[in-house]
Amino acid sequence: MQQGESLETDRLAALDVAAPPPAVPGRLARGPFQPPPSRLSRVRTACVDAVNHRRVFVILPFAMILGLVGYSVAPNEPSALALGLACVAMACLLILLRHATHRFWAGLVAAGLVGACLLPVHGWLFGTPMLARPAYGLFAARVDEIVLATDEVRRVIISGLVPLEDTRAVPIRKARLTVPPQPPLAPGDIIQAQMRLAPVPGPILPGSYDGQFHAFFAGVGAYGMATGDFALVETGSSLDLLRGVEVLRMGIGQRIDARLDGVSAAIGRAMVVGDQSAISDETRDVMARSGLAHIYSISGLHLSIVAGGIFWLLRWLLAAVPAATGRLPVKRIAAVAGLLAAAGYMLLAGGLANVPALRSAMMLGLIFGAVLAGRRALTMRNVALVAIAIIIIDPASVFRASFQLSFAAVVALIGVYEMPRQQLPVLRSWADRLWETIWATALTSLIAGAATLLFSAYHFQQTAPLGVVSNVLVLPVVGLIIMPFAVLSVLAMPLGIEAPFLVVMGWGIDRMVDVATLIAGWSENWTGNPLLTGWALVIGLLGLAWFAFFPGRLRFLGPAAALPLVLIVGLDIRPDVLVADSTQAVAIRTGEGMGLISGKSDSFVVQAWSDHYQWPITEGFADLACDSLGCIAHTPDFSIALVKSAAAFADDCGVVDLVIARMDVPQFCAGSQIIDADILATGGVQWLAWNRTAARFDIRAAIPSITRPWRVVPR
Repeated sequence: MQQGESLETDRLAALDVAAPPPAVPGRLARGPFQPPPSRLSRVRTACVDAVNHRRVFVILPFAMILGLVGYSVAPNEPSALALGLACVAMACLLILLRHATHRFWAGLVAAGLVGACLLPVHGWLFGTPMLARPAYGLFAARVDEIVLATDEVRRVIISGLVPLEDTRAVPIRKARLTVPPQPPLAPGDIIQAQMRLAPVPGPILPGSYDGQFHAFFAGVGAYGMATGDFALVETGSSLDLLRGVEVLRMGIGQRIDARLDGVSAAIGRAMVVGDQSAISDETRDVMARSGLAHIYSISGLHLSIVAGGIFWLLRWLLAAVPAATGRLPVKRIAAVAGLLAAAGYMLLAGGLANVPALRSAMMLGLIFGAVLAGRRALTMRNVALVAIAIIIIDPASVFRASFQLSFAAVVALIGVYEMPRQQLPVLRSWADRLWETIWATALTSLIAGAATLLFSAYHFQQTAPLGVVSNVLVLPVVGLIIMPFAVLSVLAMPLGIEAPFLVVMGWGIDRMVDVATLIAGWSENWTGNPLLTGWALVIGLLGLAWFAFFPGRLRFLGPAAALPLVLIVGLDIRPDVLVADSTQAVAIRTGEGMGLISGKSDSFVVQAWSDHYQWPITEGFADLACDSLGCIAHTPDFSIALVKSAAAFADDCGVVDLVIARMDVPQFCAGSQIIDADILATGGVQWLAWNRTAARFDIRAAIPSITRPWRVVPR
């Protein structure tokens, strides 16, 4: 052996190569020949391990969401034939690459194509022609859903509109109608009324909530109101399941109103039957600023408390019976009861129309299904499975804040739950258990708040900096008082003894509102945040996908990298000019606010602008001159002419930087940027920012393309 080693050393010396060092254990083995792996190599290794452990499935919903986003922002409607051929080609490619090393990327591309095809398919199945111009007349229609009901007014979804007398037919499938509060209505009823139907309005700002988009995929082609002769013509069938559920919901709501009043009654109805119509704007604002707005929106928190409570209670009761523990599958029986409780609560919350409740019920279904099958319940794979199901069932919900907030929170919580952790010691004293509950509540709130921060900032332009504090104080009240006594009150209603349970529930709600008011006061002037662009959401989605895909601590690298990227490319600027499409409102920036040169400050669109940009918008402008032909406004950077008469074009065109006219502009009008009636009709609200370098406005339209099927095409 020694002779062999000597020969090898001599051979290496002859080649002028140093002999390898002797093998040593541990870190000492990494010398100049074995440098420590770089971060990139560690990421590559972790990626290969994640693929080998079949974690590709957990990022399929993210790829589908990117496909949905790509379709929705396309400048023109893609060809159905092209999308179909692309999906077929990708299916063939997946079959060919099913054993190849590139199947990972092929699977992601295929999921993206499936996502891009979902909205066209849903539009074909459930979409509707959009009403292009107002329609008036006498109609009969079927009530499908009661969206909102107060003592003053109701909003319902109607279908099957039948024109009566000389009324012209409308080509829409459904409409959202405002009707009087009486007589009582339920799904399945046939009503008749003089109606005024109007086109569904577009977004009030570029990138904001798009009512036309969501109405189209819900089959709602018009908004309207009953103007007279409102009557209930025919009562729906008592065998209609939806009608029965709605009657039950209304009955429970009436029982709550009979025992509670004010804020406690409004929030009680919201938390028990999902009816938020009675919650005032002041209460919503206080709950949002304190980080407690999620409490009155039925979602995973509420269903988990109800279904988990039923599961725990029934399991405890059966375990207390000696004859049952040895003969019955106690855990599986309790899981079935939990499933039934979740399904029943989802129906009370609005059924399939309440997407957050549906999503949470599906997640609980998987959890209890895993209990029945004896498998692990809380996994990222189950989250992905539920997300894929929701995306397929209702792809338009991906663009709603509720989906994005709950999806981000669940992914973050499950991801942290999957992290390896030390075995917790057995808690003996009640003080230890109390501290553990407080700590778990604070940690859960912190994780969910951090995961949803970007999405809530984008959609609501405000954050709740003390949300962790308010949730730590309130969630024990919700879990131990409000929700348990809400369940007991519903179970006691058939016996007519619900009053004491409702009183206790109302007391808990009052204490919750007290905490919300206190925390909102502490958070005063802390809740504003920078404006974000759509790129911020894409970056947040990619960071969340990274977090879901990688196991271990490496998963935190994605969200950490997302923050600087958002600061670089995700921040938006405030406009210098806003021009409304359907009203006369025109606002110009004035320092830390905006002033109107036309329109009313209390109009809906102006109030929405003010809320979005967190700016006061007042009537009047300092340097404004008006006459019978129009108005001219001057700022240090630019000038604007608001034309009211065609005679003003000769004086204003080419003289000012921008001409705004709600009429056709003659061809000779040159030298100024133009916003005319055609631009407003096709592009909607116009957002303008002054570009000092180019000495002209950068303009964004709220409606980038009129060719999409959900757009109202002007006639």
